[in-house]
Amino acid sequence: MIHWAYDKRWLLITLAAVGILLLLPVPPGLTSAGWKVLVMTLAATTLFIKEPVPLPSVALLIVLGQIFLLGLDSSDVARSLMKDAVLFIMGSLMLAVAMVKQQLDKRLALVIVKATGTNTYRIALGISVVSGLLASFIGEHTVAAMMLPVALTLIQLAEEDEERRRRLALLFLFSISYACCMAGIGTPSGGARNAIMIEYWGDFFHKPSDPATAIYDVGYGQWMLFAYPVFLAQLPFMHWILRKTFPAPSEDLSHAVRRLREQVGKQGSLQGRHYATIVIFLLTVTAWILFSTEVGMGTIAIAGAASFLLAGLVRWEDLNSGVNWGVVLLYGAAISLGQQMQETGAAAWVAAGFLDMLVPLGLGSGIGLLACIMLLTTAMTNTMSNGAAVAVLGPIVLSIAVEAGANPLAAGFITAMASSFAYLTVIGTPASSIVRSSGYLASADFLKAGWRLALMSFIILIIFAKFYWPFLGG
Repeated sequence: MIHWAYDKRWLLITLAAVGILLLLPVPPGLTSAGWKVLVMTLAATTLFIKEPVPLPSVALLIVLGQIFLLGLDSSDVARSLMKDAVLFIMGSLMLAVAMVKQQLDKRLALVIVKATGTNTYRIALGISVVSGLLASFIGEHTVAAMMLPVALTLIQLAEEDEERRRRLALLFLFSISYACCMAGIGTPSGGARNAIMIEYWGDFFHKPSDPATAIYDVGYGQWMLFAYPVFLAQLPFMHWILRKTFPAPSEDLSHAVRRLREQVGKQGSLQGRHYATIVIFLLTVTAWILFSTEVGMGTIAIAGAASFLLAGLVRWEDLNSGVNWGVVLLYGAAISLGQQMQETGAAAWVAAGFLDMLVPLGLGSGIGLLACIMLLTTAMTNTMSNGAAVAVLGPIVLSIAVEAGANPLAAGFITAMASSFAYLTVIGTPASSIVRSSGYLASADFLKAGWRLALMSFIILIIFAKFYWPFLGG
């Protein structure tokens, strides 16, 4: 019991804190239901950060809290869990499993070196570009898992000396993880946090009876117009920073490339299943861009996953074992809790308090306000997953925008994009955890490059928010 209590101490501390806070008087200006939702959100945030229990357990506690603390009907809570954003996250994870199943890693490595040549830094840039382009559509954790074997193949073929191999690994592996972080903002399918923010915009502001609110029904193409240029602008600066921070032991990998060609040659040519995989993926992305506003992004994601199953390119057993269903439940519960933050007035109450602190500093509006939101999100996303950070902050940030008279689109985009600035810690993003598992990287390496990248991304995002987004209505 003592060992269990120590292991679960943060769970016990959180539950005790919840009990104490609920016994305290409700703060002025906040309803009883709003106070309960706020306490639940604080508890969920603590559990997201400390992880004393599996994160899907937090989702179950959120569901139970809405039923027993808020007195909501269980059927209403169940309906709030399955939004289009949740279908979209589920379908995207299924698509990712189907893509990985085709084992195209070495062929992808050869495609990169054919385009870049044998120069080490050009190969690193090629790895970043491919990682980024893929991660902007199918999720950073999937792409990091796909690209890690690509980089490791080149690293192991290039260097025999362990120290030289580690120096090359720093350049190549960070080229994967940081490109995936940055690219995840590019499209709604690039990360769960994007779908969560789109759902919040619709829930908070879009009223079908009022055509003027249709701007908050953000579609796939509209998101790309706002976000993709931000990713593309960061990519060359990221490569330059990594090149200066982690110089390669050798500038030519001709020997490694030659051995890679030999290995791919033994696998034979591309087969029909490879071409079918590429076609289904491209059709799904095209449908997202053209039809997501009419039928929903979740519907298209599910259709793409179903296509892989019907074509026999993946088995249900593969999806059942490869998809993290706990993640689907977690984001469904987080979106549901965010909806309660808005409906009970808890988000507006927190927003008003936040603004009261910023106004005396001259940061209660304009770029100053967006910069503060960015800093807050960056701090959160380096201590918990980016999806969880947006789920927690989304209702508060949108309420802040309303209170301050700012554009909720700009505030939402700032929050979603700054959640990708998880450069400083291993736990900030799945992509970092995946490349860290290779054994070549240490936590100090993330700090060494991370602060430079965070400063660069901060400056670029402010520039886009100030000069580019206003032309798009943001």
